[in-house]
Amino acid sequence: MAERPKRNAEGAPVGRRALLGMLAAGAAGLAAAPYLQHGWEGFLGAASQVDATGLTGLLPNPGGFRYYSVVGSVPRKNETNYELRIDGLVDRPKTYTLPELRALPQTRVVHDVLCTDGWQVDKTPFEGVKLAHLLDAAGVRSEGAAIRFTCFDGAYSESLTLEQARRSDVLVALDMLDKPITHEHGGPVRLFVAPMYFYKSAKWLSGISVTDKVIPGYWEERGYAVDGWLDDADRHSEAA
Repeated sequence: MAERPKRNAEGAPVGRRALLGMLAAGAAGLAAAPYLQHGWEGFLGAASQVDATGLTGLLPNPGGFRYYSVVGSVPRKNETNYELRIDGLVDRPKTYTLPELRALPQTRVVHDVLCTDGWQVDKTPFEGVKLAHLLDAAGVRSEGAAIRFTCFDGAYSESLTLEQARRSDVLVALDMLDKPITHEHGGPVRLFVAPMYFYKSAKWLSGISVTDKVIPGYWEERGYAVDGWLDDADRHSEAA
């Protein structure tokens, strides 16, 4: 009769040590994940500012958002030098500083963010001033029918009809994810149009002009839909 193999007395302790080691490594990984993600997001944000090809926007990002600019470099603005100009077909043109915008009533909108490139970030909170509030303060003239948005990157532009702009879920956004919007995410001020694809939410917002007709924006001139509604959007939501 064959002899029964002897049990390795060291087997159990080695197994436990390996298991504990793996658990410790996993815990360390979880603890480090936010810092690694933040570092990777910072790298992508910095790289995107000198990437005229837009290829950095194709790199994976665990946070979900992608970084893309239509120009090679974008100047940085803050509370000391940022201005938002409201003009065009209005009775009271006005230029707002960042502190002035923050002093206005703030509205919070939580909505999924979807890009035409296929990425999505669910239930993203944005907070800022309703665009309708700024339009009312400026006094839109009777011939006003649309809005043209310009940006301090010197190239990007967007558009909405006046009816779309007056929706309660369209913001001149100052905060995203409950923090001031960073430069990489289009700060310090960007547009957020919740019911439309994210290309309609212009980054680095610097100008809001009321026009008598829709003027196609940067991407619309390159084949994108002027009305970038999400598939499940309520297109007849009440205005603000």
